[in-house]
Amino acid sequence: MRASTGFHLSAVILALGLLLFPSPSFAQVHYDGLDHPWGQRAGSGPDAEVDGWYFNLGLSGIRAQLLEDAPTLLLVKHVFQGSPADGKVRVGDLLTGAGGQPFQTPHKNGYGMDRFGPTGPLLDFAIALEACQESANKGRLDLTIERDRKSVEVTLKINRKYGSYGINYPGDCTKSDAVLKELLEYLVANQDAEGSFGIAPHNTFAALALIASGTPKHMAAAKKNVKWHARTTSAKDDSDLINWRYMAAAIVMSEYYLATGEKWVLAELEEVYTFLISTQYMTLSQVSEQVKVTHPDAMPRDAMDSHGGWGHNPGFEGYGPICMLTGQGALAFSLMARCGIQIDRERHEAAYAFLERATGENGYVWYEDSVAGDQDWADMGRTGAAGIANRLSPYDGDIYKRRALTHASIIAEHPESFPDTHGSPIMGMGYAAMAANVESQSFRALMDANRWWFTLSQCTDGSFYYQPNRDNAGYGSDSRLSASAVTAFIFSIPKGNLAVTGKPLQR
Repeated sequence: MRASTGFHLSAVILALGLLLFPSPSFAQVHYDGLDHPWGQRAGSGPDAEVDGWYFNLGLSGIRAQLLEDAPTLLLVKHVFQGSPADGKVRVGDLLTGAGGQPFQTPHKNGYGMDRFGPTGPLLDFAIALEACQESANKGRLDLTIERDRKSVEVTLKINRKYGSYGINYPGDCTKSDAVLKELLEYLVANQDAEGSFGIAPHNTFAALALIASGTPKHMAAAKKNVKWHARTTSAKDDSDLINWRYMAAAIVMSEYYLATGEKWVLAELEEVYTFLISTQYMTLSQVSEQVKVTHPDAMPRDAMDSHGGWGHNPGFEGYGPICMLTGQGALAFSLMARCGIQIDRERHEAAYAFLERATGENGYVWYEDSVAGDQDWADMGRTGAAGIANRLSPYDGDIYKRRALTHASIIAEHPESFPDTHGSPIMGMGYAAMAANVESQSFRALMDANRWWFTLSQCTDGSFYYQPNRDNAGYGSDSRLSASAVTAFIFSIPKGNLAVTGKPLQR
């Protein structure tokens, strides 16, 4: 990282940041040259007008880019028409401060334990934006801008209809309740005619948020999604990357049944269970011959290597089973057991054993069934999936609860990678939040450290936005739907209306 040149800002400690946004001293996003992520575009949808994938700066209406040569500044790349910044902030402006304070802390580019988190101009902006929405500040957001080599002061009028987040958000929080109400309506409006919300993460968290709401309108939309899952799943399916979709189907249909008791769902769950049994890797005979050619280094060393796990596709293909799917598989079996489906305990325990082999001493779950290092950690989606699967285990014994608490603890200890998960940050966020909720202090730590993300991701229309992240993958026309779905789910967690959010088993 080269030092900033040409910008001399006075050093001011943002005490407000320490109060409102407790966060480790790292920073977020991995950019690679001019095109990754900045050059990526949404071909359609509400962000198609933006010429790249930039950070949303909350209700201001600004999209901005991080700079390598000026890591304490934000380069304005887009201003939405009709937003508070429209007519006051211009593309090409350099944001040098907000809320009467200059940005002083540089961000860090990259991925790793020493680089996660928002510290830098993104966090500083989030602090000022949240503070201006408090009643005493009346929505006044003062910005300092460098424009044409001159310093310019502008004031934005931020909509205060949401106010600021409460100390226990998203629980006991007027703003969180208002946000959730709007997001649920957004999800209903963006459900397709067949009942789907798009890819597996959307179809998991949008549906779960609607079920958690429980209102007739939202339950009707949830049922439409469950019916779509029912129509598009069967005991046999040779589609590609299929296990992701069947995990979503199992989890959503189980929660719907537990909420409604509609008996027709049970036959559909039996069908999905049969499929998941067929795709779980249990014997060497399931290893694809093609693996010897395409991934020779991934060939199982013995009968227990990768035993009990799920990968992208049935059996053992490519590099084999992975923890993100195996955690969902163990969770799916746990939820289906609550619905009365007879689960093969040997297979279920094999999935738990897979996850345990992947767990370091600190509770962090690695990519496959081996540990990254006893004190290593990174993105917490896999840890989250393992944590909630253990918490909902249908079997007697404290071992499952102890594992769940260990997973929750490491998520709380390192919450800064929350929105920066490998593959699908949306999926990782949802599962990390589920597992952290196993222990109230862990959930509190996770939410406090990531208040900045919820502040900056909210758009002026009330939807939420998929920010640049570790892999910088998956940005497109669903950039609002994906983030809106997982935010709606996370904001529903304190209500405890789902099995995965703490609803007791009804016997």
